[in-house]
Amino acid sequence: MKTFAKIIALAALAGISQAAMAAPAAKPAAAAAPAASASAGVNGVAVANLDAVVANSLAFKKAQADREVTYKAQLDAAKSKEAALNAQIKPIVDKFQKDRAAPGANVNALAAAAQQQVQQIQEQGKAEIEKIVEPVRLSDAYVLEQIMEKRAAAVQSAMSKAGVTLLLNPEAILAATNAYNLNQQILTELNTSLPSVQIVPPAGWQPREAREAAAQQQQAPANESR
Repeated sequence: MKTFAKIIALAALAGISQAAMAAPAAKPAAAAAPAASASAGVNGVAVANLDAVVANSLAFKKAQADREVTYKAQLDAAKSKEAALNAQIKPIVDKFQKDRAAPGANVNALAAAAQQQVQQIQEQGKAEIEKIVEPVRLSDAYVLEQIMEKRAAAVQSAMSKAGVTLLLNPEAILAATNAYNLNQQILTELNTSLPSVQIVPPAGWQPREAREAAAQQQQAPANESR
């Protein structure tokens, strides 16, 4: 069971490799791509993988490392909880394997019963693990929000210095040479403006989506009374 891995996967960004930074403006390829060119963009057009830029930024990488220390207690507790869940599930699986080997065993019925027991344990464990790692999730959201606030300015600065007037997403490109890659230039600007971020959010802090949702709920009664 990979419950813990699924629950505390903090951001898809963390899985973006260095290769994505240097890849040509195209759909992801299996082979490693050449390094980004010194001057990016052709005739005012360039391509950038902004998720890869964030994932490879100094601020994001440092935050990831610092979080392992700052939130070690929560991460260790979640791992311990996962181990406890696996320990609860193993006897159920072992019993199913033994019972199904018996002559005349109703394998479908045995499998359904075992699956129901395992699912109940997993659902309860998932809720407990999510509660344990909630501070880690908030930290991740807080870090990303700080980086996103600087990313747009980094993009504009890189475009201006490279003479780029049109910036495209790699997902919109079928194929292009590495000359169009603006990743490194944007990364340089982002690292300069934001070398590090705070990883512990202020007390009561909520991600932007939650804040906006709360604001909308507060406005709804006022609009209805008009």
